[in-house]
Amino acid sequence: MHNNLQRFILNYQPEIEDQLNHMLAIANVSETLKSSMAYSVNAGGKRIRPLLVLATLEDLGVKSADALTVACAVELIHTYSLIHDDLPCMDNDDYRRGKLTNHKVYGEGVAVLAGDALQALAFESLTTLQDTSAEDALQLIRMLAGAAGAGGMVGGQMLDIEGETKQLSLMELETVHLNKTGALLSFSIEAGAILAGLHQEKTAHLKTFAWNIGLAFQIQDDILDITSTTEALGKTAGSDISSDKSTYPSLLGLEGARERLAEHHRLAEQALAFLEKDEPLLGLFADYIVNRQS
Repeated sequence: MHNNLQRFILNYQPEIEDQLNHMLAIANVSETLKSSMAYSVNAGGKRIRPLLVLATLEDLGVKSADALTVACAVELIHTYSLIHDDLPCMDNDDYRRGKLTNHKVYGEGVAVLAGDALQALAFESLTTLQDTSAEDALQLIRMLAGAAGAGGMVGGQMLDIEGETKQLSLMELETVHLNKTGALLSFSIEAGAILAGLHQEKTAHLKTFAWNIGLAFQIQDDILDITSTTEALGKTAGSDISSDKSTYPSLLGLEGARERLAEHHRLAEQALAFLEKDEPLLGLFADYIVNRQS
């Protein structure tokens, strides 16, 4: 990992952790439910999505007192989605980030409710913004709802379920992942642009960047599923093959998938040229996403 990116993460990750735990601490829910919510929130995630919100602002040279709240809202949505994805009725996974999945510890009923509560808490937090105009706050809420809902992450998960029983084309596979994985990554970057008050034309470049790293993220996931181990991934390796899912390697071969990954990486880097920086943080995040091993 590049030194500048490492410094950035070491600087901001503790703030993200503190804010997430503060949001959980003041949530008015039963202790069992709060424990289940905290179990998954604190299960050792990389915090890529909240860090992308903060990195976008950093690259644009803008400070926002609401940045951490927005960053943590998207992480709460991401965490809820993982709890639900792991359920027996969905991907039926026993391990996530090297730990037992939520339903394995708390039972299916509590796990479902913990996910529901985290989703609601994310939207509630966006109603408390202090340094953002009401118009921009409403846009953030609308954007997060779109990224998380039927037209985004949930819709992508639905397409993923339907795709388990058939061979998808490359275009169909991209549609799945642009929704399932890419939507929240895109929100993170676009949210940073909104908080920064960025001009629409420059925001379009960031959308192009987000689109490409969203696909790159999933391609690397697919590659790691067949080249890594359960211990290294912190979740079950080879699960895509065992569930007969269409993946980039299954459609393009391993080398073809790696070539596709490199192309999306190149296009993502190219989209950041407008920043006129030698090493923008977003570019370093793109490097990290395509080179990560878990």
